[in-house]
Amino acid sequence: MAPLSWRHQTLIQVLLSRGPLKENDFSSIFSRVTGRTSGPQQQLLNEYLRKINTELSYVQLELRACRNQYDGNVYYGVVNNVSDEQSKLGTKYTVPQIAFYKGIVEAIIQDAEARGCIFNTDALNIRLDTQVHGVTDSQPHAGQIPPAFKNFSMSQKEKTLEQLVKDNWLCSMPDGKIGIGVRSFLDLRSWFRANEVPACEVCNEAAVKAQLCQNEACNVRLHPYCLKKKFSQQRVERVCPGCGTQWHGVKAEAVEEPDENIPPSQPSMKKRRRPHREDNADSEDYSSQASLSNVKRVTRSSARRGAS
Repeated sequence: MAPLSWRHQTLIQVLLSRGPLKENDFSSIFSRVTGRTSGPQQQLLNEYLRKINTELSYVQLELRACRNQYDGNVYYGVVNNVSDEQSKLGTKYTVPQIAFYKGIVEAIIQDAEARGCIFNTDALNIRLDTQVHGVTDSQPHAGQIPPAFKNFSMSQKEKTLEQLVKDNWLCSMPDGKIGIGVRSFLDLRSWFRANEVPACEVCNEAAVKAQLCQNEACNVRLHPYCLKKKFSQQRVERVCPGCGTQWHGVKAEAVEEPDENIPPSQPSMKKRRRPHREDNADSEDYSSQASLSNVKRVTRSSARRGAS
């Protein structure tokens, strides 16, 4: 295969230097780089992405697209597919900061209602000692906790949270809540799949921010944009695709197809029907930041039992 041209290299460099870009911004840069300013570009873009990813695979990088689950926009970015200890050395975050980030992500994905966020105050109160292997809430062995974790102050958490939002690993919402950032949606795709984070029934991607079937015995989740896509036609019956329960609060309207222009980079998550239970899911290291460990999946039923 011919080496990458300056056009391919420019696209890679733009994403490495600027971080994830919205589809419109990336498409605009692609048009200027290739000189193709009119007519269909998706086929040409897919050809560029295939060639770029063939070369990037030798250094275990990948240029991929994902959808921001909060606004439905598509983003492109370059991610690190290495998941070993050496790959983590390239991060600018310290070990306590990474543990803090891990704790926030775990808290968000454990939400049985799939709201995709937690309050800012809850994020700041995340305990770092729970990220130490072998330490649990019920058995916090102080001797096993690194001093850097115990000395990680509230002001350090505030600064770290601000930096994580700035770097798009997390996002800040107008109501003062913290959600998953677009870089995390790009980087954690395989981790979501490996740890069986419930998938959207339409697109099969992890349903971190989603609407749930009104039948509490049903596990079906749908992203808001996938929900609109599925029920956009006037004559489509608005029922849960899993159990047939009426899906309320959906208006028929013309919407943009959400998944047409996202080039596939990895196989889709397999759909599953799972009984409601609490499990400890074995974690798998993810990308360049660190692994999340011992994430406990919580269902709506178990959440109610815990609150009662």
